[in-house]
Amino acid sequence: MSQKLYEALGLVNTREMFKKAMARKYAVPAYNFNNMEQLQAIIGGCAESKSPVIIQVSSGARKYANQTLLYWMAKGAVEMCRQDLKSHIPIALHLDHGDTFELCRSCVDHGFSSVMIDASHFPYDENVALTKKVVDYAHQFDVTVEGELGVLAGIEDEVHAEKHTYTDPAQVQDFVGKTGVDSLAISIGTSHGAYKFKLKPGESVPPLRFDILEECEKRLPGFPIVLHGASSVVQAYVAMINKFGGKMDNAVGVPEEQLRRAAKAAVCKINIDSDGRLVMTAIIRKIFAEQPSEFDPRKYLGPAREELKKLIVSKNTNVLGSAGQG
Repeated sequence: MSQKLYEALGLVNTREMFKKAMARKYAVPAYNFNNMEQLQAIIGGCAESKSPVIIQVSSGARKYANQTLLYWMAKGAVEMCRQDLKSHIPIALHLDHGDTFELCRSCVDHGFSSVMIDASHFPYDENVALTKKVVDYAHQFDVTVEGELGVLAGIEDEVHAEKHTYTDPAQVQDFVGKTGVDSLAISIGTSHGAYKFKLKPGESVPPLRFDILEECEKRLPGFPIVLHGASSVVQAYVAMINKFGGKMDNAVGVPEEQLRRAAKAAVCKINIDSDGRLVMTAIIRKIFAEQPSEFDPRKYLGPAREELKKLIVSKNTNVLGSAGQG
């Protein structure tokens, strides 16, 4: 096996991406995908907005897509970007919320350029030990590793937690020093899924804990920080889903202005998954309702793909600040 299998796919790891993002005060978008249409939209939207991008899959998405097919999908996405779209934006392939050493090792061995080991639900010493084990393996192949301290509430694929456990800034320096991770996901109030906050009528979304972020930044100057669960849950798409037969009452996300503030600080990677799901579901529901005789998947997946691409251009331009940085 080549020492850098991912380079054969045209991918890069996240090291230089994050260095530039930190220096220029923006965040690299990390978009989750499960199928071809989502991947096309992500690459198309990032090429159009000239943004670097991290395409990422969860363990569940990897099983869904098939690890062998996923390898060629990643290669095809890069070739599409380079040849058809005439774009040379940096592209990384990342494992989101890897939960075992074996899974992370398998991803490294199948062309991933970056992996996350999420052992945040374990006691601190066990988190350190498992994270270091993944780092030691991945770094042999120059694959970058993301760790996590603190636990996000919410549900997304296999990730499930009832409540937040905010990151303790007093632990971050020790954790990074002992594990050797390349980036660190912290918990400052974001949440997984489309139902990020339980609000009563008239209540607004609670602000993110920027005090924790600022303290982590002080203790780890110049170190890449990651935000998970950062979809804004765009209300226009929630309304469209509900209008055309769906039921997503009280689905709310993180306000975009808070994410932009985080991107201008130490946060250089922001994960977005739920927004992509909502966009595609909204458009597909609309087409099914308005054109009930339609049964050609291209006729509903195609428009959903184009809408997702528009959302990605908007996110990169107006929220993450990554447009024009590729």
